[in-house]
Amino acid sequence: MPNSFPKLHNAAWPGVVGKGSPEGEPFIDLDTMLDHTARAEVNGQKFDGVDLFLFDPHVSIDSTDDDLKKLADRVAKRGLVVGSVVAPVWPPTGGGSAMDVGEGRTHFLTQVTKGCRIAKRLKELGVRSYGVVRIDTACGPADWMSDPEGNQLKIAETFRMAADIADDHGERLAAEGEICWGGMHSWKRMVQLLELTDRPGTVGFQADMAHTLLYTLGYNAPEDRLLPEDYDWKDVKVLDAALAKLTAALRPWTIDFHVAQNDATVKGSGSHDKTGRHCLATDPNGKLDIAHHAGFWLRDSYGNATKKFQHICWDGCMFPNDVMSSAKTWNDILAAMVAVRDQHGWNA
Repeated sequence: MPNSFPKLHNAAWPGVVGKGSPEGEPFIDLDTMLDHTARAEVNGQKFDGVDLFLFDPHVSIDSTDDDLKKLADRVAKRGLVVGSVVAPVWPPTGGGSAMDVGEGRTHFLTQVTKGCRIAKRLKELGVRSYGVVRIDTACGPADWMSDPEGNQLKIAETFRMAADIADDHGERLAAEGEICWGGMHSWKRMVQLLELTDRPGTVGFQADMAHTLLYTLGYNAPEDRLLPEDYDWKDVKVLDAALAKLTAALRPWTIDFHVAQNDATVKGSGSHDKTGRHCLATDPNGKLDIAHHAGFWLRDSYGNATKKFQHICWDGCMFPNDVMSSAKTWNDILAAMVAVRDQHGWNA
C-alpha cells in the first residue's frame, strides 16, 4: 500500500504572490486555485489539502467568523483541508519590519496575532488539524547589513514576542528561509536567528527546496556559500555533500516543508523581490532531483523518517498565469509530490 503520510498539499498563494501590481500579472482567485488543486489526479491519488495566504483577494487577514465559516465550507466541499497559513507581516500588507523596535514591530505582531486567530479558528471549524503560521523578518538584507549583529538581536526579540502570541493560540511559527529576507538570507544567519530566538517548541524553520538551494550558492551571503564558485552541476556528489551540511544544521529546526524545483537562478515578479526561482517539476534546467533531495529534509542523518510534520506542500510562486491554468502543470506537480511520499513517507 502507498504511504499515507505526509499529506500532500498545494499552495494557493502562487495566485497572489508577485501578481496584481501594474507591472505584474492579474491575481488568480482562490476558488480557481482550489479547483486546480482538487482536480489534479495521478494514478488515483489526489491532493489532500491546501496552504493559504491570509491576504486579499484570497483570505482577508481581518476575516470575520462568518467569513471563515464560508472559507471552511469552500475548502471542505472540494474534499480538501487547510494546513499552514501565511501571515502578511510585510509593510506593504499591513505588517512591519521585525528589526524595527517601534511601529514596525507593533504592526508585525498585530499581523501575527490576526494570523494565529485565523489558524486557530480554522481548527475549530474542523478543516485544519496540522500546519503552522508562516512568518519571516519582513526586511531586506541591505537594511539588515547596517548593523548585522544588533539587528539580529532585535529580530530575535520580535520573534520571541511573536512566539508568546502563538503559544496563546496553540500555534507554531515557521520562518521561511529566503535570500530576500534580512537575517534569514544565509543558512548560517538563519541558524543563528533561530538559536537567538530560542523558542524551539514554538518557532522553527520552513524549508523550501528552491530557496535553500540558493543558500548553497551564497546568494546575498557569498561568505556562507557551500558549493564552489566553479561548481559543475554534473558532479552530483558535491551537491549532495553541500545539502547534507545545510540540512544537518537546519533540519533539527524544520517544522514545515515545501517541495520545489530550482534552476539555480533568482526571480522577482511584480512587487516581490528576487528570490529562489520556482521551476516546474519537469523543468529540464532544474538542478534538483526532487524526490532524492527531499529526503535530505524528510530523513535524519541515519536515514530514518523524521515524521516532524504531517504534510508537505508544493510551492510554485511566480509561475505565469497561463502555466497555472494548465491541468498538466498540477498533475506533474502532484506526481512529483507522490514520488516524494513514496520514497520518504510512512503510514500511521
